[in-house]
Amino acid sequence: MEQERQERQIPRHVAIIMDGNGRWAKKRGLPRTMGHAQGARVVEQILEDAKDMGIRYLTVYAFSTENWSRPAAEVKALMNLLRTYMKTSLAKCAKNNVCIRVIGDKSKLDEDLQASIAELEKETADNDGTGFQIAINYGGRDELVRAARRLAAAAAEGTLRPGEISEQSISDALDTAGIPDPDLLIRTCGELRISNFMIWQSAYTEYYFTETAWPDFTRAELERAVEAYQRRERRYGGLVQ
Repeated sequence: MEQERQERQIPRHVAIIMDGNGRWAKKRGLPRTMGHAQGARVVEQILEDAKDMGIRYLTVYAFSTENWSRPAAEVKALMNLLRTYMKTSLAKCAKNNVCIRVIGDKSKLDEDLQASIAELEKETADNDGTGFQIAINYGGRDELVRAARRLAAAAAEGTLRPGEISEQSISDALDTAGIPDPDLLIRTCGELRISNFMIWQSAYTEYYFTETAWPDFTRAELERAVEAYQRRERRYGGLVQ
């Protein structure tokens, strides 16, 4: 009975703030770029693990709107990692029936990266397996500002009346439109904040913090996070009957 209960409570959507790549590398006397490279490999493995565990949607925070302030060499290395992922992942996604969506302000990215993202999203759009969202040049406040502009434009055009704006219409104007809100949000490497990530969508998300740096994150750690989630009661502001 307990096993059946837990199987029913596998989170549908897990979001991850992948922290600690740089600290992982520094601890080993390696350049920070090596930490990011190892972190990228972990993303591929965790995506497979999430699928095996029955997690329907996985969202990872790859590059924030604030990350542009990092040293230029590190930003360049991160962008090159993203380029490599976009170019090599199409065959893997087709094989594993993964649907990829990039969330964030893609207009600020280099044109070649925008083109690779557009191709990957188009080619995987009909895949009905795991939904994999990658947050690139993403910030929760920026996302809300862009959503507000979309709604304001609709109101100015006369296709939306201000009184018709609702929580649902705001959700529909976000980058994550059509994707359920995260049930579980994991942050690695001991930080206890959400760093401007999915601030609208995570209103009732359960949080799990681990000291493990992202390059050391494994399926066992993901399973521990899910087990912690399963022990919680989600009340959404109400009472459990």
